[in-house]
Amino acid sequence: MTDPVRNPEATAPSPERAEPASAGAASAHPAPASPADAHPADAVSPALAVSPALAAALAEELMRRAGEDRELMREAAAAPTPERRRRIARCHRDNAEALETIVRRHGWPDASLVGPAAATAALMILLHAPEPDFRLRCRDLIAQAAADGRCPAVHFAYIADHCAVDQGEPQFYGTRMDPATLRPYPVRHPRTLDERRHDVGLGPLEEQLRALRLPG
Repeated sequence: MTDPVRNPEATAPSPERAEPASAGAASAHPAPASPADAHPADAVSPALAVSPALAAALAEELMRRAGEDRELMREAAAAPTPERRRRIARCHRDNAEALETIVRRHGWPDASLVGPAAATAALMILLHAPEPDFRLRCRDLIAQAAADGRCPAVHFAYIADHCAVDQGEPQFYGTRMDPATLRPYPVRHPRTLDERRHDVGLGPLEEQLRALRLPG
């Protein structure tokens, strides 16, 4: 099958909890508190119109890559080995390069471009991308897409929190967990956290924490 990421004219038709990475130029990208606060003009263009066949090919590519990521992580969780960790790292790197190509050519692959399931797959790939600067650029694009109604606000919540933790800043929505404690990394204004979570379609934090503690 032709690869729509490497061939934009092709017609062929869901995060790991990780330690925060260091951000190379964090101060140049202040974290927006909501989609309306982001300014994506200096990132790349919003989603551009593509043919239905190409949109379907992009969606299939994103779903395939996210599925491979999930399977590798499932295998590593069941029986961790150095080789499986290396395979995950290669998968994350290759997926991020493919997503960056899509974003450069077509803008952020939001639900209006590739459909809800593939847009969620794109978010998963982004959250696992090894380059903080790429996540920051896409954060602003996702903020604009959420403000325009082209993707769920909860997508912005996840990437905004991910970037905030990368930058050593308190997160807004409490979505990124410390794997050592299964508690959120520091959150700004904790007393109004659940209100912000409700605004983007997330349940109360305690519900999320109870789910994390359930066996299996």
